[in-house]
Amino acid sequence: MSRQAKTYVAPEEYLAFERRAENRNEYLDGEIFAMTGASRRHNLISLNIGAELRAQLRGRDCEAYVSDMRVRIPSANLYTYPDVVAVCGEPEFEDAEVDTLLNPILIVEVLSKSTARHDRTSKFSDYRSIPSFAEYLLVAQDERHVTQYVRQTEGRWLLTDYRLPDDMLQLESVECSLSLREIYDKVSIP
Repeated sequence: MSRQAKTYVAPEEYLAFERRAENRNEYLDGEIFAMTGASRRHNLISLNIGAELRAQLRGRDCEAYVSDMRVRIPSANLYTYPDVVAVCGEPEFEDAEVDTLLNPILIVEVLSKSTARHDRTSKFSDYRSIPSFAEYLLVAQDERHVTQYVRQTEGRWLLTDYRLPDDMLQLESVECSLSLREIYDKVSIP
């Protein structure tokens, strides 16, 4: 039995394909991976966080995007779609299409059974190679649980877990706060 060689896709080819595609796809080191749809809980959590950030960032030099802002990670040759991403200062984009962010400061991933391990390990490692990246939230959708990582000096990261409805997250990177009650508004936890 012979093994079929993988076809390498150049980043430029991926971007041209992705900009015409009906569904979103991620890119990793020459391969394209289709993204699956998100659950109701996943969508509610992402929108809750994005709406709270938008309200708190109004009138400030920061922007938040939900789901469809692609982020490029050059060191990993990766293009990915975080659930929520924020940038402060002048956003930097890959090209004139203004759809691939290069300098995120805050990234939020809503965990699912199929992505949780990847989001906690290799994806977090890849994100850390972005110089502007300063804060990471991992948000469970099957329980009230948010893990926050904040970049410290010398490349260290401070981890804090939140589980109580009245717990308040202080998002240092964007100078905002979120309560678990807001994050999980209208989300039924089994």
